[in-house]
Amino acid sequence: MFEKLAAMEVKYDEISEKLSQPEVISDNKLYAQLMKEYKNLTPIIENYREYKKAQAAFDEAKELLDGGGLDKDFREMAQSEYEDSKEAMEELSQQLKVLLLPKDPNDDKNVIIEIRGGAGGEESSLFANSLYRMYTMYAEMRGWKQEVLTANPTELGGFKEISFSIEGDGAYSRLKYESGVHRVQRVPETESQGRIHTSTVTVAVLVEADEVELEINPTDLKIDYFRASGAGGQHINKTESAVRITYLPTNVVVECQDERSQHKNKDKAMKILRSRIYEAMQEEQDAKIASERKMQVGTGDRSERIRTYNYPQGRLTDHRIGLTLYRLEDVLNGNLDEVFDALATADQAAKLANQEA
Repeated sequence: MFEKLAAMEVKYDEISEKLSQPEVISDNKLYAQLMKEYKNLTPIIENYREYKKAQAAFDEAKELLDGGGLDKDFREMAQSEYEDSKEAMEELSQQLKVLLLPKDPNDDKNVIIEIRGGAGGEESSLFANSLYRMYTMYAEMRGWKQEVLTANPTELGGFKEISFSIEGDGAYSRLKYESGVHRVQRVPETESQGRIHTSTVTVAVLVEADEVELEINPTDLKIDYFRASGAGGQHINKTESAVRITYLPTNVVVECQDERSQHKNKDKAMKILRSRIYEAMQEEQDAKIASERKMQVGTGDRSERIRTYNYPQGRLTDHRIGLTLYRLEDVLNGNLDEVFDALATADQAAKLANQEA
């Protein structure tokens, strides 16, 4: 590990020097590429340099103690330095192991989130809206941009399904653990007896794949145009602005009718379609390393029940890592960092255990 870190430090210094050169600064593409690499290396190198400082202090203290001939006070001081630096080296070594774990290549990418009502009828649709609100409030807190791509609202203010994009630095790294079945336990407003109902909502988090990453042959697409309709079936417009795209090789179908413009609806539908095809390709790759996936937090399987939101008790439980929080309202208002941090930590621990095994 330390040979690798020494080589990374040399590279880091080389990049740092290049970033101050006029010819690099004037080349926007090269500068951005080097800056990204520099930014990714910075936390690793900073930790490594702290480790080297701790090691130097440890070696010096050890040499003094091994040499003997110290008075009592000086010996106690050297012993304390020896123990403190040894502890710091152990902590920093563990941090470096985590920082050197292979990075998910999708972590910096934008996402498309698809939320669908499951069991529970209208109550499920209303909770789909609660989850949409939770994720968009979280995105707002982080200064990320969000856009609804397609939605199927209900008359009572819920969503049978909604797809939306979130654009921001590290969006996928924070939201990638959300795929799966989310269960809600609460008393519906329409329930006169005060009985608690259990409903489910399915969430899928897709990497937003751009055209460069995924080339789709136009001959593989079947595109249909039709009139858009709203909740309850009333017509929103009288022109054929709604778009349905079918990807013929796998029969994936995407519809979009939220915009009045046929062109905008087609663009949004293609954005979702690209991400779904990209996800299918990733699932195929993941199947080849299935044993490793099982070691990690969640498999990304949409049928896996991952979390329960219990309104009467104000409790959120993440079943994958045994996390329970009694501040449900706060979480539903977008304060998700504690949940996401716990999931990321558990995932790192699982990957480390897998790597060491």
